[in-house]
Amino acid sequence: MRGALAGLVLLAVAGCSAVYRNHGYAPTDAELAEIAVGKDNRDTVAAEIGRPSAEGLLSDDSWYYVQSRWRHFGARAPQEVDRQVVVVSYATNGTVANVERFGLENGNVVPLSRRVTSTNVKGIGLIQQLLRNVGQIDAGRLLGD
Repeated sequence: MRGALAGLVLLAVAGCSAVYRNHGYAPTDAELAEIAVGKDNRDTVAAEIGRPSAEGLLSDDSWYYVQSRWRHFGARAPQEVDRQVVVVSYATNGTVANVERFGLENGNVVPLSRRVTSTNVKGIGLIQQLLRNVGQIDAGRLLGD
């Protein structure tokens, strides 16, 4: 009886332990030390630490390496416990201009905005619009008077 009770307690404790999951990749400080600012270019950076999963969208002047660690605990929502963002910026001539590392403590919540263009027509169908215009025709304008 005691063995079964101990087994149940062990299962309950094991079921409530946190599970950690890692997503993405960010180079270590030792790997970043191999990159020489002003000397290396995109090809040498790709050979040293690999290509990133994200690049600058509007201009191709930065590479972003993003790594995050999430804690899953029971039925609770996952919680991000660590985030590393490494930004390798390039000058106009293609050489490395700067290497920066940002952590979760540097992060800000970015509110996403959704811009939707509203239509001028409110609840009026196409047939209703056409029939409404028929009633506004002036016979004098049609005959040229």
